[in-house]
Amino acid sequence: MTTPDTPPKTLIIVPTYNERENLPRLLDSIHRAAEHAHVLVVDDNSPDGTGDLAEQRAQHDDRVFVLRRPGKLGLGTAYLDGFRYGLDRDYLIFQQMDCDFSHDPNDLPRFFSALQDADLVLGSRYVDGGGTRNWPIRRKILSRGGSLYARTILGLPIRDLTGGFKCFRREVLESIDLDNVRSEGYSFQIEMTWRTLQKGFRVKEIPILFVDRELGQSKMNPAIFREAVLMCWKLRLGLVK
Repeated sequence: MTTPDTPPKTLIIVPTYNERENLPRLLDSIHRAAEHAHVLVVDDNSPDGTGDLAEQRAQHDDRVFVLRRPGKLGLGTAYLDGFRYGLDRDYLIFQQMDCDFSHDPNDLPRFFSALQDADLVLGSRYVDGGGTRNWPIRRKILSRGGSLYARTILGLPIRDLTGGFKCFRREVLESIDLDNVRSEGYSFQIEMTWRTLQKGFRVKEIPILFVDRELGQSKMNPAIFREAVLMCWKLRLGLVK
């Protein structure tokens, strides 16, 4: 039996690379918060055996699925492959989230509820009630500055354009030509929200507390930041179709 907080045919997409320490706890937490949701682990051939661990879990839990890729192909393509997987299997709701507990699984019901009057729900650190925890000042400046920069260049009414805790209706992903999405990292998050708004869909921000990872290593690097800076201008100037 489903409820408004756990919509039918919901797929939570979790990209992984060396997340063996976090994945089992995350899957447990997701299914405590959203019992009926399915989880797709998209693993980029993690050297630490995350993919094998996910496969073992999937053998005993019919709500867990694994998509294994040959190498470290990037966050953006992991989500795109996850979207294609779900679209091929008739899922209606698509949730993005990190594996490192920076995104709180307990927030999932709020995303699903907010989707009742939106087509894309964004978890926002920069609306009232949102925030970050355990971030150094440099990262706070980069993140806030990046969202402000993207919002200004693209003229979008969104406070947090670089966050990755997001929930899409199927119709949004069907309307976007996923083969033309090339971005990674922050840039991927900006581009997908921009494309959603360009198609006339409703976008809603809800507050979240983003907590820096406790275990494992951050995937953030300067190349991801530079790509986001350039992508904003490509989108603004119509160089991305």
